[in-house]
Amino acid sequence: MNNRNEHYSSEFPNVKVKIHTISESLRRHLYIFKTVTGVFSFRKIDLGTKILIEHMVIPGEPSVLLDLGCGYGPIGVVLSYESPESLVFLIDINKHAIWCTKENIKINLRNNRNIRIFSGNYFEPIKAKNLKFNGIFMNPPLRQGRKEFLTLLHIIPNFLESNGSFQFVIKKKMGAPFVLNYLKKEFPSKKVDIICKRSGYWVFRCFQEE
Repeated sequence: MNNRNEHYSSEFPNVKVKIHTISESLRRHLYIFKTVTGVFSFRKIDLGTKILIEHMVIPGEPSVLLDLGCGYGPIGVVLSYESPESLVFLIDINKHAIWCTKENIKINLRNNRNIRIFSGNYFEPIKAKNLKFNGIFMNPPLRQGRKEFLTLLHIIPNFLESNGSFQFVIKKKMGAPFVLNYLKKEFPSKKVDIICKRSGYWVFRCFQEE
């Protein structure tokens, strides 16, 4: 993996920190995000994340939601803005990303009482809290390899309410058809939907009850 891409999944990226500011209209609202070098897609919101945000299904009632691998927080920030009564968790292993997330919550959300931010690897920071979510949202880091994500798919259902869903985005060229077939094979009793195909990206919604 090249030097430019290897840092964002590290706890303390070994890069010279430079702060950037980007703006993006998401779901018809303008957001401002601080980012830093060493964080995934720090120059602009990557297309996969943007497509997931635009098409993700957000519960209409107050819920418990999770932005897993949040980066600088665009998914979680949008979830909280769109569903202000929901309790929104954001988790990332990258300490620089967590700093950005905290800043972006201050910038974009007047009410941040319903937000919880944790630093750590996947569910490690909350595994002792006995939490279950109505929605888990993710742009998985498949450039690190598909095996890790496939393992994660078997863990996710343990953290979902019976009416909850796991929504994520994968580029077709990065293995979206393979993941779809894998889900249907490994979880035959669970519902798996492709809620959007756009610009080579597939947005999945899975594990919710029929």
